[in-house]
This record gives sequence, structure tokens and C-alpha cells, in this order.
Amino acid sequence: MNKAQLIDAIAKDADLTKAQAKKALDAFVKATTHSLKTGQRVALVGFGSFSVTKRNARTGRNPQTGKEIRIPAKKVVRFKAGSDLSHVVK
Repeated sequence: MNKAQLIDAIAKDADLTKAQAKKALDAFVKATTHSLKTGQRVALVGFGSFSVTKRNARTGRNPQTGKEIRIPAKKVVRFKAGSDLSHVVK
């Protein structure tokens, strides 16, 4: 499902116009992004939670040359599925 399809589904399920659904989705993405940038966790009970974790520096390999390269440490977004979502996917 892409963004346009998600907007269509939200509009249909919530009885909103597509413009209202797009505005709501964009607001959710903006609020989630802001929270993660400030180090906060975003938890949606039953669905799952988004958090920021630190990935340590490590050694990788260039697939073209086989030469070892150093991959620096960085922060990454992590999603952990909640109980309701986990039961759907099984």
C-alpha cells in the first residue's frame, strides 16, 4: 500500500474527504518525526511503537571490491509491533 492508497482507505473508513485524510496523515507523520528527532518514543497501544536506537560502528565490506570499510555509528528508527498487530500477521 502506498501513501495515496492509505489516504483513500483512511478517507473511506473515517468518513472524511481525501483532502482531510491527507492532512491528518501528514500531521501524524510530522508529529511522529518531531517526537523521534527529540528522542521521544511514539507508542500506539495495540499497533506498535516507534523509537530511536543507536547502532554501533562496525566493519563492512564493499560488495564490488571486497575491501573492508568502516561504517560509522548512527541513530536509527526502530518499530516494534504491538500485540494486536502481531496476531494479525501470524
